[in-house]
Amino acid sequence: MKQSLQLRLGQQLTMTPQLQQAIKLLQLSTLDLQQEIQQALDSNMMLEVIEDDVNRPVDVDMPISQTDTRDQDTCEGSQTDIPNELAVDSSWEDVYDSMQIAMSNPVAEVYEFEAQRGKSITLQEHLLWQLELTRFSERDCEIARSIIDSVNADGYLSCHLTDIYAGLQPQMEELELDEVAAVLHSVQNFDPAGVAALDLQDCLRLQLLQIPEDNPYRAKALELVINYLDLLAGQEQVKLLKRLDVTEQSLTHIIALVRSLDPKPGAKIQEVEAEYIVPDVFVAKLNGQWQVQLNPDIAPKLRINPVYSGMIKRSDSSQDNVCMKDHLQEARWFIKSLHSRNDTLLRVARCIVEKQGDFLEHGSIAMRPMVLRDVAEQLELHESTISRVTTQKYMHTPNGIVEFKYFFSSHVATDEGGECSATAIRAFIKELIAGENAIKPLSDDKIAGLLQEKGIIVARRTVAKYREAMFIQSSSQRKRIM
Repeated sequence: MKQSLQLRLGQQLTMTPQLQQAIKLLQLSTLDLQQEIQQALDSNMMLEVIEDDVNRPVDVDMPISQTDTRDQDTCEGSQTDIPNELAVDSSWEDVYDSMQIAMSNPVAEVYEFEAQRGKSITLQEHLLWQLELTRFSERDCEIARSIIDSVNADGYLSCHLTDIYAGLQPQMEELELDEVAAVLHSVQNFDPAGVAALDLQDCLRLQLLQIPEDNPYRAKALELVINYLDLLAGQEQVKLLKRLDVTEQSLTHIIALVRSLDPKPGAKIQEVEAEYIVPDVFVAKLNGQWQVQLNPDIAPKLRINPVYSGMIKRSDSSQDNVCMKDHLQEARWFIKSLHSRNDTLLRVARCIVEKQGDFLEHGSIAMRPMVLRDVAEQLELHESTISRVTTQKYMHTPNGIVEFKYFFSSHVATDEGGECSATAIRAFIKELIAGENAIKPLSDDKIAGLLQEKGIIVARRTVAKYREAMFIQSSSQRKRIM
């Protein structure tokens, strides 16, 4: 093969480090952005946070040794009242009260209230605490601990009783299955009622057993749970009346007693830490117009440190000075990228508010169909940029805090030739189901007919898809016999 030289002309788009940094900051959530800013502050000497109480200008030409005069005076002034010598048998607390020192320190006046909250207790810890208060032998305690370890977050045994027996048999001599079952019955008397149950039927039975015996519906409720729970799930009213041999009024009270039980008793003990969402923008109506403002608390205000930037002008071309220049350039790029992120976020938020004004006035029912292309064309940006801006960004509206992605949905045609948002259709379906008759709930076909009366053309299978997406049961499962 003969070797030859060829010349080709072409164009290639290369992403600069500055552009990569801007794109990275654009798609970060509020929490990730704060971590990124803190990392930049720790690694770049030129960046600093603008404090609210910084009013005194810094003289760049002032020697560094003189800029710390106020701090030195403060430290020396705080030592003027300290005696030269302390008694041998005295301590620091005898001369100075620790509470006075803490109160004189302005930093000590800031309390982290979130850090003062008590630690949430788990279900296993709650059960082990009750185990320590119970008079068990050491052998029974070991069995009870194995049973408690097998309880899941809902309060049910995650494995069968024979599996617990098989795991303890090599550790304990002459262990019998009845002995494990006896300890299990004792654990099932712990709080909450119904804990360590084998299944749903066993859980409801344990809770009914703790109801006082003078309750007139306790016995029939136990009979229903033990023998006819499947009939209750299938809403078989006629069969329940015949099997239990009760009147309709009595059956109503029996079913109400069963429904008052907790199918997941461990959930109320297993506390979950609340997750708070910090909105990126606030939307409020001022003088009849919807106004959008950035949340000033999502990120600290940054600036170039004037002291370090002034050193570069007085320094030579040494290696240290080159390093400081690189940090200065990186700091300028970072601040510029932050400004660009905030500007793009504000533009997109204003465009969404302009298009979804009816949602702000009337709620999800008035949501208009909108896709990323609509915002991208109006702002003359790429769809990928809009997608990055709307990911994990939240807006505080009169209807609550919603994600930017919530405003984007597909559309369905109407009789008048217009379009209706899928979010609005889901809101219509939820509203219709909330106002239905519990004894005769609306079927998917009936809901589709009611939507068609409103001018929204939607098929029955589409209604079923939206209903399942909202975790709403079918009409047969929503039916209440009483």
